[in-house]
Amino acid sequence: MLLKRARLCFVLIGLSVLCLEFASFAQSRARAGRPLLVISVDGMDYRYLRDCDKLGLKIPNLRRLMREGELTEGVEGVYPTVTWPSHTTMISGAPPRQHGILGNRRPKSEGGDYYWDVSLLKVPTLWQAAQKAGLKTAAITWPVTVGAQIDFNLPENFVKRNGGAMDLHSIEAKATPGLVEKIARVFPSFTQEWMDDRTRTQATVYLLKYEKPDLILLHLVDLDSEAHETGPFSRQANAKLEYSDELIGQMLQAVPPEMVVAIVSDHGFERIDRVMDVNRLLAREGVKGTVEMKPGLLTTNDEEVAGWLRAAARENKFGIGREIPREEFQRFTPELGQVLAAFEPAEHHLFGAAAEGAIESKPAERGVHGLWPGRRDYSASFLLWGKGIKPARKPRASMLTIAPRLAGLLGVKYPFE
Repeated sequence: MLLKRARLCFVLIGLSVLCLEFASFAQSRARAGRPLLVISVDGMDYRYLRDCDKLGLKIPNLRRLMREGELTEGVEGVYPTVTWPSHTTMISGAPPRQHGILGNRRPKSEGGDYYWDVSLLKVPTLWQAAQKAGLKTAAITWPVTVGAQIDFNLPENFVKRNGGAMDLHSIEAKATPGLVEKIARVFPSFTQEWMDDRTRTQATVYLLKYEKPDLILLHLVDLDSEAHETGPFSRQANAKLEYSDELIGQMLQAVPPEMVVAIVSDHGFERIDRVMDVNRLLAREGVKGTVEMKPGLLTTNDEEVAGWLRAAARENKFGIGREIPREEFQRFTPELGQVLAAFEPAEHHLFGAAAEGAIESKPAERGVHGLWPGRRDYSASFLLWGKGIKPARKPRASMLTIAPRLAGLLGVKYPFE
């Protein structure tokens, strides 16, 4: 009798295991997706990839991914082309005016702090869709993830910065409890004061090997910091990208065979030589009226000012660049309303206030972004590699198309609910 009961128990246990395995298999089949690692290399202008031979870049891992994977030939950004809005667009498919992250920092009327907290999001995102589908998620210094229901979360959160590095104490204070200690048991040097791209990579390798999330969102920051300091495509910035490539190689060694890797970036980059104070210039030239002046954009509703700017642009004078066509302006910035004329700066120029009495000044940084998204040869990057990805070259695309593509690979529904 006891023997029969024992046999029955073994049968029931076996059936339970089979049911669980079948349920897991059925869920996987229904989702029809693959695990996904999204690596954002902040500030990786598409020209780093397109012109890698011309620049002499030693990036064997990125070259391999370009050769074996699907490369989009430039990504047109959203306005403004800065880190936090762009990262949110890449995982929501929405422009900043819809997703609510309007800059790196909130308006002065709201205190001017960074958009740290997930409560500031106005639309659902890829990681929220993954959570809803029952998938495990992870994020490493991804913007707007403080307080997020992410299984393994090291959110972008800092009191101090050291270039692209952020103080680990601030990150750990908002991180998934115990996660820092788990990573440090595998990588003891992880608990250095600054979380930089080396330790971000350690966290990613740990997750890939031990926790195996279905979705990892990783934000590498050091290239962006170097390009601000020394300019894009400088010897120093090129070296930093080559280091990023080394780190990507370490992650690729830990990537499971079924995973897809997406390499993305948030904006292009430009070298800046001088900043033009256009309002002071107009006054000097005897032109009545003013412009609304942002670093990468001039707008005016004054006919006389618009005429003078058009003439300066035709003559390549005073750092006045292309006049932005009305349809293009409205497509990117309908929230700015109708303006008579809008202009972007000429190459290697910005707009801004100069020192007292001056019309132009030297820039505070050698390299900048935040320029007009329709600017020629100013593009972000998007590259896919892994299971089911065939070698291909895709035409230039909008950043709004990245989230739907990632959702399809992960096997979650888009638009997100």
